[in-house]
Amino acid sequence: MKILINGIQSNLRFSSAHIIPGHESCGYIHGHSYFVDVEIEGERAGDFDFVVDFKDVKKYTKSMCDELDHRMLIPVYNELIDIKDFDKNNDSIFDLKKELTVYLKIDGKGYSIPSVDCVFLPLPYTSAEELSKFFAETLAKKLSEDYDNLEYVSICVNEGIGQGAVYRKDIK
Repeated sequence: MKILINGIQSNLRFSSAHIIPGHESCGYIHGHSYFVDVEIEGERAGDFDFVVDFKDVKKYTKSMCDELDHRMLIPVYNELIDIKDFDKNNDSIFDLKKELTVYLKIDGKGYSIPSVDCVFLPLPYTSAEELSKFFAETLAKKLSEDYDNLEYVSICVNEGIGQGAVYRKDIK
């Protein structure tokens, strides 16, 4: 059986700024009002014969949305982004959060941004495609801690109505 959660109606939303280094039009800082749709398939199980409790799915997904909301999304593993005093191969993303200000060169342009205004993501890009993969993998891992009946988690990260990317994470 499959469950569906509509991101707009369930308030699974976030508004963030980002940049796609090297892209003709998206290579400038810009933002979107994202919403996240969720699809999960699995066998019905447990005391109430649920595939998964909607409350759990919404809680975990909303938590991810809240972490990204009103922040600048920085894809740490993008080759066109140079973060001052940060070695992508040896340093932890968590160290960046400790800095007061982060100094970046993105495709040759210099920026200094308070680290509290940023979310540093272990991604090569902050495209809808990469964000949907990030959400699906994170949610699948979290739900797998409590549910052993799930087949897959599919996430659509929408940059606006009618424009999104879907990633499916198979669990079984």
